[in-house]
Amino acid sequence: MRLAASVQNLVKEYHLSGEVVHALRGVSFDVPEGDYVAIMGASGSGKSTLLNLLGCLDHPTSGSLFLGDENIADASDDRLAELRAGRIGFVFQSFNLIPQLTVLENIEVPLYYQGRLGRRDRDRCRELAQLVGLGDRLNHRPTQLSGGQQQRVAIARSLVNDPFFILADEPTGNLDSATTEEILALFDQLNAAGKTIVLVTHEIDVGKRARRIIRLKDGRIESMIENPPSARPAAAAALSPLPES
Repeated sequence: MRLAASVQNLVKEYHLSGEVVHALRGVSFDVPEGDYVAIMGASGSGKSTLLNLLGCLDHPTSGSLFLGDENIADASDDRLAELRAGRIGFVFQSFNLIPQLTVLENIEVPLYYQGRLGRRDRDRCRELAQLVGLGDRLNHRPTQLSGGQQQRVAIARSLVNDPFFILADEPTGNLDSATTEEILALFDQLNAAGKTIVLVTHEIDVGKRARRIIRLKDGRIESMIENPPSARPAAAAALSPLPES
């Protein structure tokens, strides 16, 4: 079994005003390739800290954090930046699109950071836009799109570099219920096509879409629950084929 990520006895402490804040207290779990994991917990449980570590935005105090076969716990800031740009797909609650850029240009943004944007790369970005249902919106700007369409742009952008996993932070938090269902159905389809998804949410109905829920409390794993097939939506039809990088 190949792993997209592996967290082993991960500890994160912050020193604030002379006091030590224990944000994560020895967290361990694996994310196999093709998994769909929801990370849940109350405010202060450690969700944001864990997200920052998985997203290569911070260093752990101790423990191991593998992305693929590489232990990045002690990686340099430059290496973390390379991994953020090249091997992790981010989807945020606020979409984080650049308003001056078109749909196609927003999808291409990760490629700029890598200094590559040839014809093949641009063609793949067009295919990804088509994949998420925006093939006829390539020249629109974010202000000309609905919230759901903007999140679809963000999902297409997250796929550009064939990431270890898509890291989705409250991806439906700014969407109404109908649009939330559309976006979650798209995640279902991506997962059915083999994409690994790590989703951070406080909404139980969103968490139930995942194959399993990891619940944090006070910096520790409180529970790891497999969602039975009967609790999840009917099996999604995979998006096929996903454009090759």
